[in-house]
Amino acid sequence: MMTPERIETIPAKLEDGTIVKVQVAAAGGRQDVAGGQILDLKDVGKAIEGLVAAVATPIHKAMPSKATVKFGIDVAVEPGQLTAMLVKGGGNATLEITLEWEPKT
Repeated sequence: MMTPERIETIPAKLEDGTIVKVQVAAAGGRQDVAGGQILDLKDVGKAIEGLVAAVATPIHKAMPSKATVKFGIDVAVEPGQLTAMLVKGGGNATLEITLEWEPKT
């Protein structure tokens, strides 16, 4: 039998040192998913940059008059770090990202 998921809010650090609160899903028994530490969002940012680069290259090659890409990122905790999981764009995503390109005039 699967244990129901619960949402916990943990502190996370941005690259400039700002601390933000991030909601993460936690499964299993009662435990502190972050181990009491402030995790770094840098790896999540790198994952987003990589996804944007993977999507932007073919869009630039196709040269449409306008392109919009929408996707979601859930943030998960793995031992000692935050990770990004690509999810269907929508209200469920922890981070919903919309990118638009228009040709330069």
